[in-house]
Amino acid sequence: MAGVPLSFSEALNLQQLGVPETSIKHGLTSMESDKWIICVEPTQVTMVDLQNGAQVTRRPIQAEAAVMNPTQNILALRSGTTVQIFNLDAKAKVKAHNMPEPLVFWKWTSPTNLGLVTATCVYHWALDNADPPRKMFDRLDKLGPNTQIINYRVSPDGKWCLLGGISAGAGGTVDGNMQLYSIEKSVSQHLTGHAAAFATIKLPGREDKAHVLVFHGKTAGSTEPPKFFVREIGRDPSKGPAFGIQPANIPLAPDMGGDFPVSLAIDPKNDLAFLLTKMGYCFMFDIHSGKTLYRARVTQETIFVTCAQASTGAIFGITVRRGAVFRLQLNGQTLVPYILNTLRDNELAIKLAGRLNLPGAESLFAAEFERLMSQGQIQEAARVVAASGNALRTPATMSRFQQIPVQPGQVPPLLQYFSILLETGRLNEQESIEVARPVLQQNRLPLMEKWLKDDKLQASEALGDLIMPHDVGMALSVYLRAECHAKAIQCFVQRGEYDKIVPYSTSVGFKMDFSSMLNQLLFNNPQGALDLAKGLVNAEGGPMIDIQATAEAFLSSNRVQETTAFLLEALKDNKPEHAYLQTKLLEINLIGGAPQVADAIMQQGILTHYDRAHIAKLCERAGMWQRAAEHYTEINDIKRVFKNSHHMNPEFVVSYFGKLNREQSIMLLKDMMGRGPQNMQVCVEVAKKYHEELGSEELVAVFESARATEGLYYYLGAVVNTSEDPYVHFKYIQASCMLGQFKEAERVCRDSNIYVPEEVKNYLKSAKLPDPRPLIHVCDRHNFVDELTEYLYLNSLLQYIEVYVTKVSPTKTPMVVGKLFDLGANEDFVKRILMAVGTACPVDELVEIAETRNRLRLLQPWLEARVATGSTEPGTHNALGKIYITLNRDPKSFLLNNMFYDPKVLGPYCESLDPQLAFIAYKKGAGACDDQLIKVSHDHGLYRDLAQYLVERQDLELWAKVLTPEEGKENEEDPQRRQLIDQVVEWALPESTNADEVSCTVKAFMAADLPSELINLLERIVLQGSDFSDNKNLQNLLILTAIRADNTRVAGYIDQLDNFDAKDIALICLSESHMLYEEGFNIYVKFSKSEHTQDKDEQVEMQVLAVGVLVDCMKDLDRAKTFANQCDQKPVWSKLGKAQLENKFPAEAIESFLHAEDPSEYVQVCAEANEAEIWSNLIPYLKMARKSMQENLIDTELIYAYAKTNNLTEMEKFVSGPNVSNIQNIGDRCFNEGLYQAAKILFININNNSKLALCHIHLEEYREAVDAAKKANNVSTWKQVCFACLRAEEFRLAATCGLEVIKYPDHVDEVVTFYSDLGYFDHLISLFEQGIGLEDAHVGIFTELGILYTKHVPEKVMDHCKVFFSRLNVSKVVRACERARLFKPAVYLYMQDKQHDNAVRTMMERAPAWSNDLFLDSITKVRNAELMYKAVSHYLTFHPMLFTRLMEVMEEAIDHSRVVSILKRTGDWALQIGVPYMKSVQKYNLSIVNETLHEIYVEEEDYDALRSSIKKFNNFNMIALASKLASHELLEFRRISAYVYRRNQKWSQSIELSKNDRMWKDSIDTANESGDAEIIENLLRFFCDTSEKECFCAALFTCFEHVPADVAIELGWINGYHNFIMPFIIQTFRRTHTRLKVLEERTAPPKSEDAQHEVAQTYSQLGGGMGGILMLENQPFMPGAMPMHHGGGIDMSGFQTNGGMPGMMPNGGMPHMDGGMPHMGMMPQM
Repeated sequence: MAGVPLSFSEALNLQQLGVPETSIKHGLTSMESDKWIICVEPTQVTMVDLQNGAQVTRRPIQAEAAVMNPTQNILALRSGTTVQIFNLDAKAKVKAHNMPEPLVFWKWTSPTNLGLVTATCVYHWALDNADPPRKMFDRLDKLGPNTQIINYRVSPDGKWCLLGGISAGAGGTVDGNMQLYSIEKSVSQHLTGHAAAFATIKLPGREDKAHVLVFHGKTAGSTEPPKFFVREIGRDPSKGPAFGIQPANIPLAPDMGGDFPVSLAIDPKNDLAFLLTKMGYCFMFDIHSGKTLYRARVTQETIFVTCAQASTGAIFGITVRRGAVFRLQLNGQTLVPYILNTLRDNELAIKLAGRLNLPGAESLFAAEFERLMSQGQIQEAARVVAASGNALRTPATMSRFQQIPVQPGQVPPLLQYFSILLETGRLNEQESIEVARPVLQQNRLPLMEKWLKDDKLQASEALGDLIMPHDVGMALSVYLRAECHAKAIQCFVQRGEYDKIVPYSTSVGFKMDFSSMLNQLLFNNPQGALDLAKGLVNAEGGPMIDIQATAEAFLSSNRVQETTAFLLEALKDNKPEHAYLQTKLLEINLIGGAPQVADAIMQQGILTHYDRAHIAKLCERAGMWQRAAEHYTEINDIKRVFKNSHHMNPEFVVSYFGKLNREQSIMLLKDMMGRGPQNMQVCVEVAKKYHEELGSEELVAVFESARATEGLYYYLGAVVNTSEDPYVHFKYIQASCMLGQFKEAERVCRDSNIYVPEEVKNYLKSAKLPDPRPLIHVCDRHNFVDELTEYLYLNSLLQYIEVYVTKVSPTKTPMVVGKLFDLGANEDFVKRILMAVGTACPVDELVEIAETRNRLRLLQPWLEARVATGSTEPGTHNALGKIYITLNRDPKSFLLNNMFYDPKVLGPYCESLDPQLAFIAYKKGAGACDDQLIKVSHDHGLYRDLAQYLVERQDLELWAKVLTPEEGKENEEDPQRRQLIDQVVEWALPESTNADEVSCTVKAFMAADLPSELINLLERIVLQGSDFSDNKNLQNLLILTAIRADNTRVAGYIDQLDNFDAKDIALICLSESHMLYEEGFNIYVKFSKSEHTQDKDEQVEMQVLAVGVLVDCMKDLDRAKTFANQCDQKPVWSKLGKAQLENKFPAEAIESFLHAEDPSEYVQVCAEANEAEIWSNLIPYLKMARKSMQENLIDTELIYAYAKTNNLTEMEKFVSGPNVSNIQNIGDRCFNEGLYQAAKILFININNNSKLALCHIHLEEYREAVDAAKKANNVSTWKQVCFACLRAEEFRLAATCGLEVIKYPDHVDEVVTFYSDLGYFDHLISLFEQGIGLEDAHVGIFTELGILYTKHVPEKVMDHCKVFFSRLNVSKVVRACERARLFKPAVYLYMQDKQHDNAVRTMMERAPAWSNDLFLDSITKVRNAELMYKAVSHYLTFHPMLFTRLMEVMEEAIDHSRVVSILKRTGDWALQIGVPYMKSVQKYNLSIVNETLHEIYVEEEDYDALRSSIKKFNNFNMIALASKLASHELLEFRRISAYVYRRNQKWSQSIELSKNDRMWKDSIDTANESGDAEIIENLLRFFCDTSEKECFCAALFTCFEHVPADVAIELGWINGYHNFIMPFIIQTFRRTHTRLKVLEERTAPPKSEDAQHEVAQTYSQLGGGMGGILMLENQPFMPGAMPMHHGGGIDMSGFQTNGGMPGMMPNGGMPHMDGGMPHMGMMPQM
């Protein structure tokens, strides 16, 4: 069977993340995208970040709903009608708005728009502006208030809106209605269906994309199956007809009778639609064809929210309550096979495989291609190739099109093929190359550029090579895409973009030799070399070249400017290790005639680590005085440079002092001042700027030492305004006076607060300046007025006294006058001064001074003159008042009529003279002198005046002062207070006709807690006839006072008074503090009568309040009932009923509510009636309530009352009629209380077959229970019915139910447990054997049946595993087999499940499970390599004869060294068994294998095998083997030892062994191979000593190249071997002759002209000449270059050299060459 084309998995669970079950439902949990899940809890909002591993964030936010923006961390919150949007990243509120009506649905329709749906219309709220929500359209009548909105979408182009909802239909169905709205046309269309979505698809043959509406359509009440619709919307008719398909029927499952869709999600990646239903079914549709691809039930729970993941095409959904977040996605590997094998739709399979590039339809594409090619339909065949994905796009296919002959006048078939491929997508590498050839041949570069921009061609190195001759830039783009780094850099070079080479090579990690490239560019393109060098030195990870060597290379070509530019770039990081290069950079410019460059570099300050002392000297030599001063640190050097300070910028000189310390600065200033006045100005500027650092005293000393008073004046004048040093201010005043700058001295004395007044005053007095104004200001500001007056008076400067008091400080006139009085000045002079000052003189101080000196009357003319000018100053009038009171000039009139004197001043002044005048003065104060007024009244018995004053004042605080007793004397009688109260009650208040005065007085008495006095006062006002008798406030106050003070009078006052606030007074009477219930009741009864209350509603209200007193306060329900009968008003009965209900008298309360016809308390009535079990009394009340109310609780409780009274007929009749009861809840309630007959009627009514089945079970109606379970088709119902039937031993019915239960994997274990507990194993096995034949049988059924076989029928286990392996849960069955010790089936399952490790382990541990073939098949597939080594030991122990076969199988996967170690540890017999294996693996040349075999060969004396092994494999300890074999008894083994020594260049040992065994040829060959003349000579002498003439001759022949001629001739002559050495001599002469001939030919002198030409050419190639190359090496002479002239350039001898640039010659001269001068082609190229 083909694989399932849909993958389903559970991503996470919200309950496991801490989200409560009650918050996982529609409206509280939202998922707008694959980034966030938002859950609203009662006290917080939980946010699950899906992009960060489901990280949970909880915020203490109370809201009704919350939705997160699909792309940004922007959260929208809703509470009531208020909607707010917050940016969580910025932690700020973005927008807020109060909607006109509550929201019923909302959703982010895009990242910038929030859709808001109310009960009547739809709004859009844009996020990118500050506008409020904009109304889009009104809801249709079909989507009225009874419709629950579950979906709202906006098309991607923003032109269409879709609103969807569900509502209750006939017969318990759920109807779906949708409203499609066009924003452009403002028109709505009604659609019948449950779910819809917008999609954008790319159709073949069309350039523009199609915007389609995908929706589920079903007419309410229709018996036809639902259909799947796809319609294009908004297409311009001028562009062609709109896309659409014929509506396709949706194949429903048999159990989907009451099911309906809840969501339609679009997979934008694959153009698929996923339709999810309430029962958990998922339908997958192809949008292009409208066909159903797959249907499956993915969950048993309701899905309430879904969203798509655009990047993968997956669909996410959340289930209600459990909070499972699942993931649905297309399984592309199995889709096409599923369509071919299950749906049998080849056409659909081809289309999907081509469109989505899916495997599985390759054979179909190939057959269709061959058919079209055979028919000559080239374009159609090309389209098949294009639709096949990559299946047919091969070189063979291109060859097929190339072989087709071209018809005259038509496009070649190959180009037609490429054209169609370009229309559908991108060409592969080979196709891109083939299509580029003709285009480039025709030079159609724009077409190539367009294809590359549109990404129609696949970049490759070959394609770039094709384009390179035509367009380097285009080729570069191809190389970059194809990652051909070397070719890309070559393009950069050709384009001159050297600055891009290094960043590119660094970014891609490409390594190349930049040094050679730099050397080549240095002479051809210096600017390019500079750009490249800059890039290399700035490369990421550090410079890629040596900075010093590169600088030398630039300077060697006299490129000072490029050298400077390079070093500036290289040294910009300003590192300490570059100090030497920084110094040289500045030096080459300072010495080389470009000091302005060095100055600019130093001006920028980018280099700080150079040798400052050296650079300072160079700057001084170059006349750069400022730079020299900047770099010197010694004061003597600085002084020397500053001799030229007149050539320096003054601003520099001033700023330079900021770098010096204090001592250096003072020394330098003294030095500069000592050279004459020309430096005074700049020294003044220095002193101005640094006076704080250098100290004002030291600076003043510098100027004073140079006698530069003027300089001192200018310096101090600049700093005096900001300085806080008293010394500075004093010296400036002194300098100003010395220079005659009296105005400056006056200004400082007037404005400064810093100087020492005493010091300045003494100096100015001693200086006796002709202008005393500085002294006047000092004395005035610092209160030396007496001294100033005395100084001016004694020095006859009287005019300055007058000037001082009139112009400088008129406020000091009293002090001046006082001092003049003390000095005995003339009174006329004093009066003249006063008249001159006039009103500017302060009065109070002057009067005080005059009073203390008994001169007050002297001021009378001046005071009267001030009054005459309109002066209102209290002081003036106080002084005149005192004079008039003293002179007794009508003081009462003055006190009454004058408005400007101060009563606080004249009152005490009058008390000693006349208390009545004092009372008048205090009364004039209007409250400011109340305390003094009260005191004078008490002291002098002015109570009547005081009483009248208190009443008139209306001041409660003032009343409190006179009425409240003193602290500690509350219980003592105060005669003064009593006299005052009597005056108020008897005289002051009765005479008052001002209501405010009366009110204030009454309040004062109340505040003073004088109830008795207050009652007397009020009775006199209210009851004894006055203008205020009918005053409501006073009547209220009288009653309230009586309530507080004497409640026995309250009843009388209630009867006597009629104009008081009845409700308020009654509430006070009824308060807990008074509890005057009868009085309160009487008030309500009195005012409920018509003579007191005219309004009928108010009368009823009073009656209700009256009965409330009886029931709430007096708790007298019988009296209340009597009163209710008397009144017979419904509100009264209602009030009584509530009281009876609260006091647990439900029957009486129901009777009262029936009288009142009041159903408002139906909730509590039902609760109390249920508690009291008076359902018969409750029924008439509920019927009465139903007349005016339609509430769920009323109808529900009525049904329950019918059920409890067993009135099933009435209940059935009521349930069948219209009602709003919650039948489900009441049915559950009856069921839980055992009222199964009533519950059955209710469940039948609502088609709740699940509960109906349970009712049948309890009524032992098992067959009816099974029928109900079939209708319910619910797993829990099937399960309960199954278990009930099983307990009742109804096995056939139990099996019927059990088959339905085991369809669900989660419930299989429970069924097995229940059957097993009852011991019905045969019935259980029979049930599962039937279950495997089910259409939708799942893995759990086959698995559990296998487990049951292992327990009860073991002989069937193996067959079951073989037949149904693909349907088993292998791990569970394997564990069951192991528990039952059925190891062969366990091994089979392990192998089939590719758990080869477990299979191998089981076969090794369990002997019955062993099978050699199975073991060998599994051992190579294990993942744990240790098992292989355990298998080696296992075979050696139990199956040694099969060991070789095992190692053949494991040869490629095992560590042979470890295997050989195992063989060694096992024993010699194991090594013998392992010899064939070791020979087979010796090809890997492992040391332990070679050494082990060598040991075996030596032990077996198999020298041929040993020699062969040594020659082929060299990985072993040769010296150890040679040492071991050197003493072997067999000659061949000793020869092998000598051979081994020879291979290891142990020539002496090898030759000694060969000589000892007389193996002369071996020794000669070894000596010749060594090439050592000494060894050969020793061997020759050995042959001579042993008279081996032939061996001597053979050694000379063999070792001819290494034998010195003199040695051979000597040995031949000494030993008489003339004939034996003659061949050697002949050969030596021949070789010598040949060498001499060649040397003569090479050294023959050339002709003169040719020689001169060659010399010139040689020097030109060496880069020589008279110009001289500027080199950096510290050498007197460079080979290949002329010496440097002393005046011809810059001396760079200071550079350290560690060798030149790559490609240059070392310092020693020409490179060493064997035989003399090198050939010109070998010279290094500069």
